[in-house]
Amino acid sequence: MTQLLPPGPAAGLGTPARPTLSVADAIRTRRTVRHYRPDPIPAATLDALLALAIEAPTSWNLQDRSIVVVSDETGREGLVRATGGQPQPAEAPVVLVVVAQPQAWRADRADIYEQAREAGAWSDDFIAMFAAASDDFQRDLDRRGLLREYAIKDAMIAATYVLLAATELGLASSPMNGWDEAAVKETIGIADRDDLAIALLVAVGYPAEERRHPGRRPVDHNVFHQRYGRSAESEVRFPART
Repeated sequence: MTQLLPPGPAAGLGTPARPTLSVADAIRTRRTVRHYRPDPIPAATLDALLALAIEAPTSWNLQDRSIVVVSDETGREGLVRATGGQPQPAEAPVVLVVVAQPQAWRADRADIYEQAREAGAWSDDFIAMFAAASDDFQRDLDRRGLLREYAIKDAMIAATYVLLAATELGLASSPMNGWDEAAVKETIGIADRDDLAIALLVAVGYPAEERRHPGRRPVDHNVFHQRYGRSAESEVRFPART
């Protein structure tokens, strides 16, 4: 039975003080929510969510992913059509479209390297080596037709950060993988951008339902050791040296 939850924060009032969740608690309590109340997400909360999402790591620190925030009615209606009439884009106040940028490596990355230099993370020698190695790696991916795949992997890490950060911020979310890419790209204004790819849609807002955990298979059903299909019990255990 669907249970309505108490109202979220009113627009302009910010997010009420609430205990901070651990990463483990965010993982355990996150549920996919399909129905949302119309309560707007306070700007400060949305900004915090996006800042956390952009902290996600990327291959070679290319930062080859972007997030398009779709909150107006026209845009969300377009995403309803792109997702075959699913309710999340219509009901949630915000849908985040996570965009992969397979050609990002070709762009100037001087700002990324300068930021790393100023932070004391990378030396000039490391930057020179890293930049050359990164370009070589990307050229190899290009030859093998794998640039899109690698960029989508990076974008999906950011999408996962969205799911966990939203939970910590008191928001519900719904990752959406059933959509027409051309329709999504048209909705967010990149219909003519073959250099960009859609990784995932994430609806975000305050839930109008309470979702129970449907359960997961036991860990040993999907976790193997050394070889696919090899359980922990089949591992040969050697005694510690004495």
